Amino acid sequence: MSEQPLNPTTAPAPDSGTADEATPADPPATGSVTEAPSGDTPATDVHTAGPGAEAPAAEAPVTDTHAADSATVHASATGSTAADVPADEAAALRAASFERARRMRQEPRFPGGPAADPAGSHHERRIRSFQPRRSRVTTGQQEALERLWPKWGLDIDGKRVLDLDQLFDGLPVVLEIGFGMGEATAQMAADDPGTGILAVDVHTPGQGNLLGLADRAGSTNVRVANGDAVILLREMLAPETLDGLRVYFPDPWPKARHHKRRLIQPEFLDLVAPVLKPGAIVHCATDWEPYAEQMLEVLTAHPRFENTAADGGYAPRPAFRPLTRFEGQGLDKGHVVHDLLFARV
Repeated sequence: MSEQPLNPTTAPAPDSGTADEATPADPPATGSVTEAPSGDTPATDVHTAGPGAEAPAAEAPVTDTHAADSATVHASATGSTAADVPADEAAALRAASFERARRMRQEPRFPGGPAADPAGSHHERRIRSFQPRRSRVTTGQQEALERLWPKWGLDIDGKRVLDLDQLFDGLPVVLEIGFGMGEATAQMAADDPGTGILAVDVHTPGQGNLLGLADRAGSTNVRVANGDAVILLREMLAPETLDGLRVYFPDPWPKARHHKRRLIQPEFLDLVAPVLKPGAIVHCATDWEPYAEQMLEVLTAHPRFENTAADGGYAPRPAFRPLTRFEGQGLDKGHVVHDLLFARV
């Protein structure tokens, strides 16, 4: 499931894993992916790299294989060696290779489908909590993207303010940030057809999977948004238009030096509060104990949110939140799942 800036220190290992600074032996449940900012230490996605994976301390040198190949092909065509290619010609070949690679990164994988970089014009040096991955897309997911994206999909480009009433035919709308492969989102949409779900993620296979699941279930109350949730909150949503926010199992970024990449931060809540209607519920869930503690601390401290739990702590899992595949795996490993429900005041 799960953009932004924060926290704990070395402590005895929690039930759900190890101490904050250690890579978890059992990765926590998650439905989202994460991105390191330019200029920051490259990060390994702890949920895809596997147990024991370490973020590299420094970026390894990269060989421009495209440029090298171009120079070699050019040299072969002229009967010379790559070393004989004049410096200015080699530089031009490298520039052309970089431009080709740049265009490939920006081109959509499927014509008419989600854009590769929907808010490219909004480039900014900002810490992000997600990492787009160009994973394999199945035939079924591709078919769903090509057929349903024009009807139910949208790119987060920061160029317009969404009319949620028109987009969801007047239904109350909740925003879900990070939905993984979409199973839980599709089930919630089918169980509550009177609520619209604006589901945000950057994982192309998951986008296609959710569209296909919703279509097969006959659910018309799901819209899939592709891109950066921060840009959506900051530039594309009118004040007091959302009836709720759901953030289920975001990346916990367990290492202390990566806590600034966690999604639930004071700055993030500052963006969320204005677009929520009074009384709207922010619902978070995580099986990573230190992150749950940080969520509780940050939400409790924010003046625009109030804990719905009478004791000021965690809430029981609401019946409308289905047990996700990731959550089930975590529970099998002894992880403890915490739900937090805070009302916007």
